[in-house]
Amino acid sequence: MVKVHITPKEADLRVERAVQLFKEGYNCSQSVVGAFADLYGFTQEQALLMSASFGGGIGRMRQTCGAACGMFVLAGLQSGTTIGSDREGKSRNYAMVQQLAESFKQINGSMICAELLGLKSNAEITAQASERTDSYYKKRPCSEMVRTAARLFANAISQD
Repeated sequence: MVKVHITPKEADLRVERAVQLFKEGYNCSQSVVGAFADLYGFTQEQALLMSASFGGGIGRMRQTCGAACGMFVLAGLQSGTTIGSDREGKSRNYAMVQQLAESFKQINGSMICAELLGLKSNAEITAQASERTDSYYKKRPCSEMVRTAARLFANAISQD
């Protein structure tokens, strides 16, 4: 397991990089993971591929926010274990995920994509990715969800 530490200044740069990635058209999860994965030895391409399915609340199903999912992928890289019987390691990772999730919920009121977007529970689920226009960015809080998830993770590894 590679534990990473960053300075507060680098944390700020990583958060802004996550938001920039989102504005370049990457999904919320890709944006968060893409801003940090190089710290763990992953290429940008690997980071984008490993987090691609979590966008839009996991495959655009509007479940757990993709930005939060990206934050949890990173938590696994930071505090996960590779030994199946390592209950202490699993517990350490679960504690980190739970702390990040609680902070995300406190800041945003939810971790559920549909709730964050203000969608009705019976809203149609489609696989069609939305076109990224000025209107898209104005009506969705996704940039802020990306910023929040990246900031929470950055804070966790700069205080770790």
